Amino acid sequence: MVRFRWSPNAPYLRSIMIYPLIRQLLFCFPPEDVHYFSMDILRSACSLAPVKKLISNSFSYNNPVLQKEVFGLRFTNPVGLGAGFDKNAVYLNELEALGFGFVEIGTVTPLPQPGNDKPRLFRLSADKALINRMGFNNNGVKAVAARLAVRKKGNSQLIVGGNIGKNKITPNEDAWKDYSICFEELFDYVDYFVVNVSSPNTPGLRALQDKDSLKQIFSVLQNSNQRKSKPKPILLKIAPDLTQEQLDDIISLSFEVNLDGLVATNTTISREGLATPEQSITTIGAGGLSGKPVRARSTEVVRYLSGGTEGKIPIIASGGIFTGTDAAEKINAGASLVQVWTGFIYEGPSIVKNICKHLVQA
Repeated sequence: MVRFRWSPNAPYLRSIMIYPLIRQLLFCFPPEDVHYFSMDILRSACSLAPVKKLISNSFSYNNPVLQKEVFGLRFTNPVGLGAGFDKNAVYLNELEALGFGFVEIGTVTPLPQPGNDKPRLFRLSADKALINRMGFNNNGVKAVAARLAVRKKGNSQLIVGGNIGKNKITPNEDAWKDYSICFEELFDYVDYFVVNVSSPNTPGLRALQDKDSLKQIFSVLQNSNQRKSKPKPILLKIAPDLTQEQLDDIISLSFEVNLDGLVATNTTISREGLATPEQSITTIGAGGLSGKPVRARSTEVVRYLSGGTEGKIPIIASGGIFTGTDAAEKINAGASLVQVWTGFIYEGPSIVKNICKHLVQA
């Protein structure tokens, strides 16, 4: 008779086998509702210290080989969670237990806003993709800052980035004011900032990716930043749909305004090469596409930016990362760190551990 012994990896191994079944069940319900339902269950579980420790032991992968210093911050591993998943900094405790090396909250705006009308999040299962038009729905910067202030009293070592944007009602000519407000309110509570001008879901926002608009925003932020006793890294998140000329402008601007890093890329407005029927895509309508279909273009942009900056400006790669192979592709293209989002939905809680193990063994 064969006898099986329990090991600390047992829950992790079970999750690999069980998650596809759980995903099939969860995918029967509206994506946005399931998102909060799942994370609320995880939060309840992590409220019990022994359970949180079990989850952390099962899904974290600690290896000194994975540690790296990027823009002056020490990351325990290079796998982070992109902005948009935990918009209001509600689930940081739980995400830390799942082994993420860093988490980017937001996008946060000065005033609370409900975002676009529901439904606004859609699955494209045949493409392992999502389409969202959330519209920067968040509690507003003061509420998020208050939540982070309470959390900071603990002993968490998780690196937290603050992804900041403008309110929908703010005209583009005044956008710099919104970014400045968010910067000041969050400064004491996040480890780095990401300026988001690349979401397709706020009307006119992507127009801020032109060089003059970016120069105005970053000049204000850097002036404020340099007056601080310990300035924070400031990064720019860009779209995958930029032309080569626009990417060249980004490269030039990066040195001109002393950017600490780039995040490449956000979601795409392209719908090319999808397996999902065209009628379904038409029915869904506008929004940013994320997941597997963005992988190749995101890698292409990372490689171009890395070459254009001669590797002098760190890049966080985001777009179509599901496996360790996907992450390694981004790192080989010039990325210092990677972020998952849609891959987390499709691969489940073992995604960080799987990627980290691959990177160590590669």
